Amino acid sequence: SGCSSSSGSGEMSVVQKGVVSATRADAKTAVLGLYRAWYRSIPTVIQMYRLDKSPEECKDKLRERFYKNKEADDTRVIDMLTIKGKMELDETLKMFKQTTHVMRFWEDPSGPVQNPKSFFQKFLDGN
Repeated sequence: SGCSSSSGSGEMSVVQKGVVSATRADAKTAVLGLYRAWYRSIPTVIQMYRLDKSPEECKDKLRERFYKNKEADDTRVIDMLTIKGKMELDETLKMFKQTTHVMRFWEDPSGPVQNPKSFFQKFLDGN
């Protein structure tokens, strides 16, 4: 049960066959399974990547990332997001990433905040 299955090479894999949900309830079940798989993997990921984050910080970020897409209502979109999330987890657990890639989960997706230039700064810049 769950998202992990054993592949022929003896490695653990969390990615299963493509998910095609017949109903929104099926899609929700798949999302909850993915959430649980990520949640259970947090201690392992912290240890593997030697993250300077507490389990609570990681759980909060995980919750935030899942809530970001909670408004999705098309089952195809939910399935696509679920598949991408499973691939992310699989790549993370197989150490296909470097620590910097994992730490990007904590970056603001809009990029660094830039302060608007003051009149004086614009004048000095020649604008």
